[in-house]
Amino acid sequence: MEINQNNIDKLNAKLEIKVSPADYSDKFDAALKKYRKQVNLPGFRSGKVPLGLVKKQYGRSILAEEIYGILDAGINDHIQTNELKVLGRPMPSDEKEVEGDWDNPGEFSFTYDIGLSPDIKVKLGTKAMEYLQIEVSDDMVADQIKDITRRYGSLETPEESADQDMMMVSLVQLDDRGKIQESGIMNDATIGLEFIEDKKTKKALTGLKSGMTAEVNPNKIAKDQEDLGRILGITQEEVQNLNGNFKLTVNDVKRLIPAELNEELFKKAFPTEDIADEIGFKEKIKADLENMFKADAENLFRRKFANKLIEEINPTLPDAFLKKWIKMANENPLSDEQIEADYPNYAENLKWQLIQNQVIEDEKIEVTSEELKEHAENYIMRNYKQYGMTLDAEQLESMVSSTIANTEERKRLFETLYEHKVVDSLKDKAKIKEKMVSYEKFIEEAQTM
Repeated sequence: MEINQNNIDKLNAKLEIKVSPADYSDKFDAALKKYRKQVNLPGFRSGKVPLGLVKKQYGRSILAEEIYGILDAGINDHIQTNELKVLGRPMPSDEKEVEGDWDNPGEFSFTYDIGLSPDIKVKLGTKAMEYLQIEVSDDMVADQIKDITRRYGSLETPEESADQDMMMVSLVQLDDRGKIQESGIMNDATIGLEFIEDKKTKKALTGLKSGMTAEVNPNKIAKDQEDLGRILGITQEEVQNLNGNFKLTVNDVKRLIPAELNEELFKKAFPTEDIADEIGFKEKIKADLENMFKADAENLFRRKFANKLIEEINPTLPDAFLKKWIKMANENPLSDEQIEADYPNYAENLKWQLIQNQVIEDEKIEVTSEELKEHAENYIMRNYKQYGMTLDAEQLESMVSSTIANTEERKRLFETLYEHKVVDSLKDKAKIKEKMVSYEKFIEEAQTM
């Protein structure tokens, strides 16, 4: 096999490949003989079909399979030998894919297009980057305390409803005359009065006892359309076509009594901590919020840092080649319009991956199996902690093993670790200015990313 590479520019090249009978004859003959043993044709015993007949009927497809197998191996060897950094996969050229006679095989010539990775030099700008830190306010601590006291509170059954209570109700659809609609919607649901924003509806449902009724607009007792579907037990399509009021019958009323701020609550909320008073309780909550927000701040900074690097380095890509490759490689057919619409996001992700690869190569960054396991442990514990749940050592070990054994999860964890190490490596060389901001300002900044 003879392969000649013609570089069109720094990012595009063509491979001119010649395959002679010496390259494929032996493999072709062996494949024919193997296929002969498997083929069944009327009038011949299994495995006894004449080789000439097998060649006549199936030779062309067998030959193509063998030659394209040789092509793939030859192209891969050319890429490795010449240490080419290619993007996507080499593709048959639109101009001239193959020259040769499949019915009277001799020498074949193939032309493939390849996309080459750009040369990347990672250089940081001189302007300092802001590292936003969230300032934990007294109001945030108070909200967290309120949430904890409610979480560990108790439920009581009051005589009549108040504006913070939960109501267990039956809902029946009414017609335009205010009568129960025949074959209308009926459902039992739980409604939180504290979440009802419409003042008139909230007032109408306050002071009700079990068995009492009220006529309500269902849209006024739900937070949104998804919540309305849950309350009425209907689909989102049915929600869109819903009209008219409902008769609401109170079945029961529950009132949440927040837990008192005492040592019993402190121990329930933080079993491993020794908290003696309200001051210590607030300090612990504030510290936990600060730690939680540190992770959010780091994640936002990494995203901003990556975007800055992509913008400043902005490696050039073989766009036309990549769009063609995306279309060919996708399992589902894609229109040119779809590719054009999706390509900018694909290109941004690819640029960031190329920058990362260059830093990994320059800094000789590696991720060990021990680091992978530790990262998986931290990831799982964070997920459980945000819901107030804990895992013992045996449960954690089992979940870590399961996560690492999952190919997709393992790949994602590796990619995250490499990205973290890349950013950490570059952070040491960058100018960074920390800035304290409110939680609202932080969210506003995060939503722009």
